[in-house]
Amino acid sequence: MNDAPAPPSPPSPARSSPAPERVVALRPRSIFVGLGIVLGVAAALGFLVLAQSALTLIAIALFLALALNPAVEFFGRRGLRRGPAVAAVYAATVIIVAVLAVVFITPLVTEVNHFVKALPGLVGDLTKGQGPLGFLERKYHVVEEVRKATMSQGGGGGLSGAATPALGVAKGVATGVGGLVIIAFLTLFMLLEGPEWRAHSLRLIPEANRPRAERIGAGVYRSVGGFVTGNLLASFLAGVFATVLLLIVGVPYAIPLGLFTLVIELIPYLGPALVTALLSLVALSTGPIAGGVVFALMALYHVVEGHSLRPLIYGRALKLSALAVLVAILVGTEVAGILGALAAIPVAGSIQVIVSESLDQRENPSPGPAAGAAEAHGIHASTGSE
Repeated sequence: MNDAPAPPSPPSPARSSPAPERVVALRPRSIFVGLGIVLGVAAALGFLVLAQSALTLIAIALFLALALNPAVEFFGRRGLRRGPAVAAVYAATVIIVAVLAVVFITPLVTEVNHFVKALPGLVGDLTKGQGPLGFLERKYHVVEEVRKATMSQGGGGGLSGAATPALGVAKGVATGVGGLVIIAFLTLFMLLEGPEWRAHSLRLIPEANRPRAERIGAGVYRSVGGFVTGNLLASFLAGVFATVLLLIVGVPYAIPLGLFTLVIELIPYLGPALVTALLSLVALSTGPIAGGVVFALMALYHVVEGHSLRPLIYGRALKLSALAVLVAILVGTEVAGILGALAAIPVAGSIQVIVSESLDQRENPSPGPAAGAAEAHGIHASTGSE
């Protein structure tokens, strides 16, 4: 008989225990908080849409106040109180604007009248495919496209159809004048009450976070104020250069085109390119030599400006890269048109200041109130023991 032990039987497989079920409990409070956030965002977007015109006036007044505030602070550092300093700067600004208006209004009106009188002839040449802009009709059939668009929109006839444009122009003029008056008063009150509003806003922040909020506010003010002031100066110089150049070359409507240049040049990067192209096309209507001269000199001016003045503005005031500037302009233009393009760079600079301060706070955290109290308690205890 074989007394060898029998081989051990293989172990029976262990029964796998069922995976525990996960139960997600949604509290009514969480649901209400989520609904409240969604409703709050929707209400904020609706408010922005409804108050777009008012917010536009406020934004323009804010930019003007930021541009004038350095002059107010200049007089304040020399012992003048805030009120008289604001009055002096505001009066000087009004006088300068009035002088510029007196100097430019008469030539502007004259050239606009000449343009209106010459417009039928220009349109007739364009319709026939003749003149400097005749290629637009010959190649792209611009006149037909405009007629189709006009017919698709429809329009009234008779007296009502003739009266509608006049009423629209009158309404536009009244709205523009009213907007200018509102912007003037908003700018004045922002200059007068700006420091008080800043102090009241800081009181709403906990005392432990006030130094950080003050640093962020100071950084945003320096970046936005520096950009607005520098950009206005650069745009003014570009407008003056364009006006003088067009007058020397003999291009008609030089002063209106110079004012147009001043406004469009406020848009960084895209504005100079657009101005160069449009002024060259207008100068081309007087002859190919004039068009070439305007294009070459405007391009040369923007090259010099782009390597001297603009980098000085964006580098010192905002410290933004060219990619960040272009992305901000595109997003701002898509959201709010020309005003969005103007406000995009200061907003991007402000965001950069906030992000930089947050990163510095994370890398070098300052001791909180509890740590400071504990440290002070330790100092007092050691002093008492000695």
